[in-house]
Amino acid sequence: MKIAVVGATGLVGTKMIQILEERNFPVTDFIPVASERSLGKSVVFKGKAYPVVTAEEAIAQKPAIALFSAGGSTSLELAPKFAAAGITVIDNSSAWRMDPTKKLVVPEINADVLTAGDKIIANPNCSTIQLVMALQPLHQKYQAKRIVVSTYQSVTGTGKKAVDQLMNERAGLSGEMAYAYPIDMNAIPQIDVFLENGYTKEEMKMVNETKKIMRDDSIRLTATTVRIPVMGGHSESVNIEFENEFDLEEVRQLLDAADGVTVIDDIKNLQYPMPLIHANNKDDVFVGRIRRDETQEKTLNLWVVSDNLRKGAATNAVQIAEYLVAKKLV
Repeated sequence: MKIAVVGATGLVGTKMIQILEERNFPVTDFIPVASERSLGKSVVFKGKAYPVVTAEEAIAQKPAIALFSAGGSTSLELAPKFAAAGITVIDNSSAWRMDPTKKLVVPEINADVLTAGDKIIANPNCSTIQLVMALQPLHQKYQAKRIVVSTYQSVTGTGKKAVDQLMNERAGLSGEMAYAYPIDMNAIPQIDVFLENGYTKEEMKMVNETKKIMRDDSIRLTATTVRIPVMGGHSESVNIEFENEFDLEEVRQLLDAADGVTVIDDIKNLQYPMPLIHANNKDDVFVGRIRRDETQEKTLNLWVVSDNLRKGAATNAVQIAEYLVAKKLV
């Protein structure tokens, strides 16, 4: 099976390649694609170096699947060209997520929506993926009515430029800035651009994508997304009001039984999920600080942590590809 990775030299593209290797995805021919400035470089996959090629050259080689992590504008331009050639695109950008003709997929939740006719499949936003992974088993049992989420997001979500900014600031060096402000020892309550309603694009992604993935427009969600000087993953403080009453021990059991979710919730021994300690380079979504909201009935507080480059991006995309192969949809 020929597989292309578009954006193969970027942070998420590099992680996609790593995860294809780790999960032993059945690749017979590997095609790394990047922008013209990367031409002449090579990318190593399973010990072999492959030259970086242009999108046109990749399309001519007719891969079965193309994993895209090259930004929204690139995806809008190139994904239809790949799809027109019969190549199934799994896109990590925001370009296609809310397109009503495209599927937005977290395999553990809604892979069943996929068909052989889906040639452009959207990978959700990283902060949305970890939220719905924790929300789904509880929503099925108790029916979520309203969710309030605040995120504490790693600089890796912005990309290499942001990681470099943090490391430069920490070392006392000047350099290119990914953010309008210093990030080291700081918290920036803006991720993506502001919209007319005063929310950022990232916040509204969480609102709209959650409803689409969960297939439930009745869920009310409000979000505040914050960038912090952290590596290893994103964290979320989640407050969920349910339609039905819940039992805390049953909540823990439901979460622990959910595929891809691990509960770390032992406050007596100071055990709770942390990005660097637990999520970093792991594929599971970690949930802890499970407790009732004592100000309101039928309302639960959770702390949710996940590696945003893995389950929040690359792993989820590879899992979609695995599902397509398993179901013979490509």
